[in-house]
Amino acid sequence: MGVLMRKSAKHLHPSLAIDEAPSDVFMNFEAFLSNTETRLHSHPWGQVQLISGGILEMNAQDTRFLAPPHLAIWVPAGVEHTSFNRKPLSYCSINISPKLSSTFPARTSLIKITPIVSAIIDDFRQREINIARSEADKRLVRVLIDQLATQDTQLHFLPSSEHKYLAPILAFVEENPVDETSLAEWAQKVHTTERTLARHCQSELGMSFTEWRLRVRYLYSMELLRSGHAVKEVAFTLGYHQASPFIAMFKKYSGLTPEQYKNKLL
Repeated sequence: MGVLMRKSAKHLHPSLAIDEAPSDVFMNFEAFLSNTETRLHSHPWGQVQLISGGILEMNAQDTRFLAPPHLAIWVPAGVEHTSFNRKPLSYCSINISPKLSSTFPARTSLIKITPIVSAIIDDFRQREINIARSEADKRLVRVLIDQLATQDTQLHFLPSSEHKYLAPILAFVEENPVDETSLAEWAQKVHTTERTLARHCQSELGMSFTEWRLRVRYLYSMELLRSGHAVKEVAFTLGYHQASPFIAMFKKYSGLTPEQYKNKLL
């Protein structure tokens, strides 16, 4: 039940059939089926991609980006990208003209979604607004751009590595999120020392192995919650002896408790 990009997607999503932007800011709302892949493409405008429910994976600028619902992916104008989702999800793209996105990051990156951004997007989705026409909606779009135009970005939520020691370990853990193999045990398996592995984790991933595996488990817990599992059940599945440390871990990453996340899905 890992979170790796799959090569053989069942659904190839048609590219957005727009050559010219209908407005300086326009939104596209869609429901993506499971195993949906988009073709490699680019746009003459910048694009913020947000999802709710599942996890969006994207390849852009030789980097794999993985966005759970509390993060959006910013793709600058002209950057070729392709995305994939394993589970069904609710998708929104906010398409922004270059003149309005000059303060956005120069590279594809992950942007934290604030409660204000979520509220405005949910409101536009419910009212089926793709382009702001009223003065009130235009003001909301200005707030949206201000909230998204942040330099407080990150390149990865779950970094990957091609390092000869790390690559097989990371691939295995992504496919087996609840595996308890320690770093010392992994070091024996790949014929190196625990200290060497720990050093490579910091240099290649920018974090400890413990932190990286915790993020894998957080992503997996979202899948379990979405499938209808109770919070306590998910906590036990992930190896916690009680629900409270799991709830604290989940809230650290998502800003929501698991129960709030489940309610938002409903």
